[in-house]
Amino acid sequence: MEKNGNADLKCENGNYDTTTSNCSTQTTQIDGLNRSTMDTADAFGSLFKSTPRQGDGISSTDKEAWYYNMRHKNRGKAIIFNHENFEIRDLKSRAGTGLDCFNLESSLKKLGFDVTPYVDLTLDQLDKKLDHWAKEDYSQYDCFLMAVLSHGEQGIIYAKDGAYKPEDKLWGRFTGDKCVTLAGKPKLFFIQACQGDRLDGGVSLRTQVDGSSSFKIPIYADFLIAYSTIPGFYSWRNTQKGSWFMQALCEAFDKYGFTLDLLTLLTFVNRKVAIEYESNVPTNIYMHQQKQIPCITSMLTRLVKFEKND
Repeated sequence: MEKNGNADLKCENGNYDTTTSNCSTQTTQIDGLNRSTMDTADAFGSLFKSTPRQGDGISSTDKEAWYYNMRHKNRGKAIIFNHENFEIRDLKSRAGTGLDCFNLESSLKKLGFDVTPYVDLTLDQLDKKLDHWAKEDYSQYDCFLMAVLSHGEQGIIYAKDGAYKPEDKLWGRFTGDKCVTLAGKPKLFFIQACQGDRLDGGVSLRTQVDGSSSFKIPIYADFLIAYSTIPGFYSWRNTQKGSWFMQALCEAFDKYGFTLDLLTLLTFVNRKVAIEYESNVPTNIYMHQQKQIPCITSMLTRLVKFEKND
């Protein structure tokens, strides 16, 4: 919780109230070709072929543009999966997440998003909703945003009745080859959940001073995935005020949503969570005065800056 607060804190793994990416490196050599003029993959083993879809995607942003085109008819579709109660043993109710969901919905609506929240979905229900939204037509939208508020562990997130891998169930359905009308547009994911059970005690510091041409893109281009904490670590939530990450994110959206590009804004979110929050659990010396830092993975190819509607 905040340093000056008195509400109980919980961690997002069920005890108190994730995803490492392991890239395999292999080496592929093709005999008889000039290596100085040929690209080669850092991979070992068989060469997997990917057949790109031809002529399906239409970029609404010029190839050389620094910023994404954020002047479509609609700002963006935002989906919030809020999980408070669970049918899984040892997973406690996530008090405070309702306020997170309410504040995030409010902040996104101020930015012009069309927001749809869901509460306590089972794995099957979650799967059906994701399948529905992955098949939508986003031709007239600037971007797509999804937020998940739940318990988690390293590499997994919990629905009401079971766990799933976010890369498979969440953003894997919205790649450029599967959701063509989002190809070349920002796809933004915000995950409030633990990524493990490690604690961060922090370190004390003192300051010394007071177009028209066609081009091909990777299917995972234009994604941004922001976790509330780094792989392996707890994520903290105040039972009265909501999670640290969502508090900071909503404040940043409200204050700077139309003035700063998204990565700059998220840097301020990182700073606020890292500096202004510290756990207050005096009854448990191991959980007391702990810190947290969000983790942002960007595959964006341009800057995201939300513009005010005319």
